[in-house]
Amino acid sequence: MLINDQQNKLMLFLMEHQSSFIDEWIDISVIESNDPHKEEIKNNAVTMYGLLIKVLEGEYSNTELQEFAYKVGKERLEAGINIGDFIYNVNAGRSILIKYCFQANLPTQELESFVNSLNTLFDSFCYHAVKRYTQLKNRELHTKTKYINDNHMDKLAVLGQISSSFVHEFRNPLTAIIGFNKILRDEYPDLKYLDIIQHELNELNFRITQFLHTSKTEIVKKGKENVAIDLLFENLKQLCYASTVDNKINLTIETEKPLFLYTFKDELKQVLLNLIMNSIDALKQMPNGRDLKISSRKSTDEIVFVISNNGPMIEEENTKTIFEPFYTTKELGTGIGLFVCKQIIDKIGGTIYCKSDEEWTSFFIHHPISSWD
Repeated sequence: MLINDQQNKLMLFLMEHQSSFIDEWIDISVIESNDPHKEEIKNNAVTMYGLLIKVLEGEYSNTELQEFAYKVGKERLEAGINIGDFIYNVNAGRSILIKYCFQANLPTQELESFVNSLNTLFDSFCYHAVKRYTQLKNRELHTKTKYINDNHMDKLAVLGQISSSFVHEFRNPLTAIIGFNKILRDEYPDLKYLDIIQHELNELNFRITQFLHTSKTEIVKKGKENVAIDLLFENLKQLCYASTVDNKINLTIETEKPLFLYTFKDELKQVLLNLIMNSIDALKQMPNGRDLKISSRKSTDEIVFVISNNGPMIEEENTKTIFEPFYTTKELGTGIGLFVCKQIIDKIGGTIYCKSDEEWTSFFIHHPISSWD
């Protein structure tokens, strides 16, 4: 610290130039015209200057600085200011103050201690102000997110009730049509188009099941069973055989043998089939060289499923959005397929996510080995 006479000289110099400093600081600062605390900014600059004088007088209080920084942090949040602009303004004031200190005509080496104290003051102020700003911002975001989620769930509940009632009206006649089509296939095995009709009826039944899942808070548990992954993949291959052949898609399956998973087979099958069909739809946009890869691997406590295709890239900002209900990039898509997939995987305690680049788009499912116990 400077000896008393030098300290007093610097203090008197700074007090004499206080108005010039404040005006210069305000003039160089970034201040929005609609800032609700615009008039308070000058008072804050005066308070900060006063804290600097207290440093010289040896009456500086860290508690006083923290309370002042919290007040300013709250005001900056309410003003909606970019936090980067706030840091710029603080550092602009710091630079001006250091400039004024060197104009006091004191030996540079004797100013070093005070400049260090000045920097500590401004660093502490920034730290506490930004900390408070961040705390309040996070609290505000949490409140908004909770409101949006609650409102979103209310709308989904209403939509779920409507869709549940709606699709049940279709389920009964659809079941009858599927039954009669089976009778026709048994009695007239050579009759053309019955296989196509059966395939389309199965697709329709699958979509109806998806709508029903959106209206349920719990997934229907039909009971776990020990699932052989290679046989499950083979079944999936048969289900999508017509689509892969018709669209000239090269399907590759990789899995360890033997590999078993004690799980809810129908739910897992629905998720994997949905991802495969989505991949096929994406590959239709490619002129040639359409590749679809399905794989699984086991780690200590989970099995990881990967469904990959070399179709169009999904932009990074959309890789999470695609799991939201009713979000779709398809012209005639419903936007509930991936939403239902995420619901199912979430309820088994697993995770599902997407990664995409210019070469491959991959969906990863991390399925815990022990789930829904």
